[in-house]
Amino acid sequence: MKIVGVIPARYKSSRFPGKPLEEILEKPLVWWVYQQAIKVKEFAEVYVATDDKRIEKKCIDLGINVIMTSTEHATGTDRVAEVAQKVSADLYVNIQGDEPLLQPETIIKAIEPFYKNKNLKVSNLMTKIKNQAEIINGTIPKVVVNDFGIGIFLSRSPIPYPKGITDIDYYKAVCVYGFKPEALEFFASQNRGYLEKCEDIELLRFIENGIEVKFIEVEQDTVAVDTPKDLEKVREIITKNIN
Repeated sequence: MKIVGVIPARYKSSRFPGKPLEEILEKPLVWWVYQQAIKVKEFAEVYVATDDKRIEKKCIDLGINVIMTSTEHATGTDRVAEVAQKVSADLYVNIQGDEPLLQPETIIKAIEPFYKNKNLKVSNLMTKIKNQAEIINGTIPKVVVNDFGIGIFLSRSPIPYPKGITDIDYYKAVCVYGFKPEALEFFASQNRGYLEKCEDIELLRFIENGIEVKFIEVEQDTVAVDTPKDLEKVREIITKNIN
């Protein structure tokens, strides 16, 4: 099975424009994500998928494989779908370009279910929320799954609601997705549904259309760079780990 890693990186982020080029120890954010991804031995190739010439140039300067994609894409999954039209593979793994702390062994977890279930089309990772403030943080999608690990819903609100019990574990999505080519084709051909529009969470497009999304629990608690404050936190963590 040929597996390709794809790192979507757009310049015009609504909350933090230009963040893929923000520097951490004199290297851009996207470089740190790429370095983690290329450590995954299962990947035949890894590409940054961008719509911005500034990001493309920086990738070329740093020896990063990069593919230019349309500026019209609304989501990272749309960008991965375009890469799938240009690079043939049996499985594509979307590693978000704002997750520089992801460990290779965490990324691999999104691949493993496809070896066990040949009919699986989509996977995603999740981890238990340890910081209580994240439960009410609207930038963090929370996940609810059934007993088989199949996604039921994702929301920016705290779910499930604690009516009647207080001992509840909350889970958040870790932004590493596995996609079969046919899943990407489906995603790119469908309009956003009502729930996806409400929550602005692209994986809901599959769930709304009855396509199973297998969630795998991982231990790693990552920090996605959604804001300048997040970037400062990541800088501190990386600096501490290196020193």
